[in-house]
Amino acid sequence: MRNPTGRQLRFGTELRKLRERAGLSATEAGQLLGIRQTQVSNMEAGRVGVSAERVRTLACHYDCSDQALIQALSAMTTERSRGWWEEYREILTSGLLELAEMEHHATRLRAGITAHIPGLLQIHDHAREVFRQVVPTLSPPAIEHRLSFRIKRQTVLFDEPPTPYEAIIHEAALRMQFGGPAVTQRQLQHILDMSEHPHITVQVIPFAAGAYPGSGQSILYAHGPVPQLDTVHLDQSHGSALLDAETQLAKYRELLDRMETIALAPEKSRDLIHTIAQNL
Repeated sequence: MRNPTGRQLRFGTELRKLRERAGLSATEAGQLLGIRQTQVSNMEAGRVGVSAERVRTLACHYDCSDQALIQALSAMTTERSRGWWEEYREILTSGLLELAEMEHHATRLRAGITAHIPGLLQIHDHAREVFRQVVPTLSPPAIEHRLSFRIKRQTVLFDEPPTPYEAIIHEAALRMQFGGPAVTQRQLQHILDMSEHPHITVQVIPFAAGAYPGSGQSILYAHGPVPQLDTVHLDQSHGSALLDAETQLAKYRELLDRMETIALAPEKSRDLIHTIAQNL
């Protein structure tokens, strides 16, 4: 079987969490189900498909009464098909593929960005310049692969229905001239245009706000159908990280809430973006 996707791994992880909360070993769970321990391990590793009926059986044996979680996990059993990002599997890192998969399945996206324009709001020329600055240097074909991948990720904002998206951007990111003044003006106008969509909210943290929590990170919080299936994506120079522990999710929800509190309101944020663009 092919290696499981990030979402299939997450599904298996949630099954393991249910079993561990019930205080059962994989061997004990297998005995309850009438299967071998190795089959339980394969399910929890995302290596084999699991039917919705089996999810409900597992939930019963594990004394899980959270019907919303059971329903969400049951729905995931029908999602073994692979998305558009699979065409990049031999070209890009697995972390990038997992990011696209996470965004595709999210019910809501929240981003907090300090030094860059969020990838879902970048125009071609801005994104191309970002990829030119990657260390080690990317080849021209590699840059184009990453560029096409980034633009395809943006389709989540135009799906039917579109995924609600909230971006909190620091003023510093708006003033960094990737590609020069002309490109920056087009990029800022694109953000203004996108912010007019009812499902997209853009807020700016101005320099005057001073210090704030999470100022050194780029955070993308993807809401699942239930809170237990939320995921945090952290973008770092050495690669991306996906977090799903309950304490981690709570921490980053609070960080984004506090960033939102100190950011300008959407209308005032648009005014500041417009002013920055005019002064280039």
